[in-house]
Amino acid sequence: MTVPTESPYLPPATQPVRGVVWALHLAIPLAGLWLLLARPHLNVMWQHNPSHFWMILMVAGINVVLGGLVSQASARRQDARLFLVSMVFLAGAGFFFLHGLATPKVILPTGSLGFDLGQQVGLTIAAGFAFVSALPLGERAAAAVLASRHLIRGVLVGFMLLWGPASLIDGLTPLSRPPLSAYSSWVAWSSLPGVALYVAAAVMMFRLHRRRPSAMLVSLITAYALLAESMVAGMSQHNWHLTWWEWHILLTFAFVFVAYSAYLQFRREGSSAGLFDSVALSTTVARIQAQYDQALEELVEHVRRGEPLAATRLSGKFRLNEGQAAVLDRAGRALADERELSERLAALVDVSTRTRVGLPETELLTDALDRVRQAFGDVRIGLVSEGRAHIGSREYDFAGDQPIRRDHLLAFPLTVKGRLAGALEMPVGRTTQDEALAATLAGQLSISLENARLYQELDTLFRQYMSPDVAQALLADPSQAALGGQLRELTALFADLKGFTTFSERVTPGEIVEMLNRYHTAAVPCILDNGGTIVQFVGDALLALFNAPATQKDHAAAACRAALAMQRAAAEIAEEISWQRDDVQWPTFRVGVNTGPALVGNIGSPRLRGFNAMGDCVNVAARLQSLAESGTVVIGDTTLRQLGFGAEVSPLGRLSLKGKEEAVAAYVLTSMP
Repeated sequence: MTVPTESPYLPPATQPVRGVVWALHLAIPLAGLWLLLARPHLNVMWQHNPSHFWMILMVAGINVVLGGLVSQASARRQDARLFLVSMVFLAGAGFFFLHGLATPKVILPTGSLGFDLGQQVGLTIAAGFAFVSALPLGERAAAAVLASRHLIRGVLVGFMLLWGPASLIDGLTPLSRPPLSAYSSWVAWSSLPGVALYVAAAVMMFRLHRRRPSAMLVSLITAYALLAESMVAGMSQHNWHLTWWEWHILLTFAFVFVAYSAYLQFRREGSSAGLFDSVALSTTVARIQAQYDQALEELVEHVRRGEPLAATRLSGKFRLNEGQAAVLDRAGRALADERELSERLAALVDVSTRTRVGLPETELLTDALDRVRQAFGDVRIGLVSEGRAHIGSREYDFAGDQPIRRDHLLAFPLTVKGRLAGALEMPVGRTTQDEALAATLAGQLSISLENARLYQELDTLFRQYMSPDVAQALLADPSQAALGGQLRELTALFADLKGFTTFSERVTPGEIVEMLNRYHTAAVPCILDNGGTIVQFVGDALLALFNAPATQKDHAAAACRAALAMQRAAAEIAEEISWQRDDVQWPTFRVGVNTGPALVGNIGSPRLRGFNAMGDCVNVAARLQSLAESGTVVIGDTTLRQLGFGAEVSPLGRLSLKGKEEAVAAYVLTSMP
């Protein structure tokens, strides 16, 4: 089922019915005209000069008022279509008035030729304005019309000033001669262009109404249709007969209908400012809508700043009455409250997303406060110090989870694991949802604070007992702690301290621990800074993996750089110690590095497990380390092939390693590019 892009002016079930009724009302005058012309005995004559004069004068007066209102709207909106519509009414008003003055026994004893022609001429001129007004004028054409409006109005007034004396001063021109005594076909057929222009204007206005439904457009369409029918009725030229009176009545109905529609809209809206906005050009309507949107935004800002009767600031600009200003003020308040509620809900969502792994507590609260203050105002947080919650000079002693109100401030407890951890203070009272939102914010901040502290504890615990890569992976995805593993290529680095046993026999246990901590303190950053993962500390030995668990492109080169950096750091420690004591020689590192496939994963039991790697690659690295001399790095052949050019090595030949049937080529690595 397709939904129409444009909503009809009337409900779908009733629109066809009303359209038929509207068409029947327009067809009745034409049917009456046909009946009177087909039955001449019914087309009786009735000449009453005063009735004619006052009818025309009334219609002319209505047209002047309508033309003035539309002209004011045109000047206010700077709209070319409204100007052209105003010219329809003003042209009609002028020639109606001249037609009325030409009524027999008003100025001239028997009327004049201008009495017969003036009305048709005026309607034809008005038809031209009506047709142009219905055209979809572009910006350049509309600008040209507005630029020429004084000239157009002046030409029309000048023509009427010439027509008046020419048709009213006896003997001055042929127009002031007595009216036609017999039917003249050229007068009748000269009305056809005006009829065609009115019909075309009505059709184009109807198409505009389909895109932009409006009661004023309907009244204008009806007026154009009635004006076309009045010109058709006037073609009969049976002066003072019923057919002649019919076109006068149609003229009256055409303009009275527009005036009545404008009156109803004025009664409904209480202002004449926007009576004819729906008739304006599309660019004008868009500009008006943009102005209304801007005004509404301005109104909302006034309301949000707490300024009373904010809508009255706009009543002068948009010519609003008191009732409209009051309605707009209430609408502005409702919109401001809704927008404020939306912003506060968005702030709550943002606070919930700011709790991230590794974000320090202070940074978390600072970021949250910056975001919350944009929506809630002057929000403050105070953490518990010495068992008390303080915010500035105010101390809060909460009874359970109940908030504390002080003037326009409301304070909520912040809790961590059910214990008081701080206080949240915020202003409330603007909307009915303030307290509920404040309670929600306090709960969200309590969760964020508890998570931050929990993450900090986990981070500290994990990172002190395992490699950062493993800790980060477990925090992000706990399922990675499951038993099992996967086969992947990696580079294993084994290191231990040669001479450790001799050193241990000569010093106290405390000195052993001090020595190990100093060496490992220097060695660990060398491995971590090169992307390695330390998986074991066994006494004086350690095992580090590269390319596991985190993927690493040049893992062999990274492992070799880490090994050389370890030796430099160990040499600095040994040199420093030699100045402090010379009775005991501190041990030095020897390192073995090898590359190859290994099974990587969690090894152990469901209750206790550890991350490790198993395979020939790791075993060879351990054997190379055991054969290395003090202060050297020995690498396997597979590692050397991945280093490429630039690495300086000394070959050790093919070595027989424990547990290996075939000899393994090994090299002493001395430098890396």
